[in-house]
Amino acid sequence: NSVRRRRECLKCERRFTTYEYIERIPLLVVKKDGRREAFDRNKILSGIVKACEKRSISLKMMEDMVASIERSAMRKYEKEMPASVVGELVMEKLAAVDEVAYVRFASVYRQFKDVNQFMSELKDILGKDVKKEGKAIAAKPKVKSRR
Repeated sequence: NSVRRRRECLKCERRFTTYEYIERIPLLVVKKDGRREAFDRNKILSGIVKACEKRSISLKMMEDMVASIERSAMRKYEKEMPASVVGELVMEKLAAVDEVAYVRFASVYRQFKDVNQFMSELKDILGKDVKKEGKAIAAKPKVKSRR
């Protein structure tokens, strides 16, 4: 990923080649305790792979999720971003793809203190599914019979 240019010295008229690269400033993730570490797409992929274990989700789909998360992070944050945002982006992508993977990731990420918190999260997911199904049923076009 570079631009190659042939140039000529104005004094000695000698020709030479230069290469131009985009300088990438690393995005830092700010942890809960204030530590900073470089944004690591492999760490995100590892978490997604663990959440999607034994689910019918291809590695390509998981890599696409990571790429989308990385693009969102780079677009929205210039130098630093909170770790909580990374976790929320991952959960958003997993929720759209597979609810079981979402719950697995959320259970680790949100560090539920007890079963009640976990059940509350499950109820939220189930409530969203019921609403989706209701909208789908309501959105079905009514067909007039020809009699």
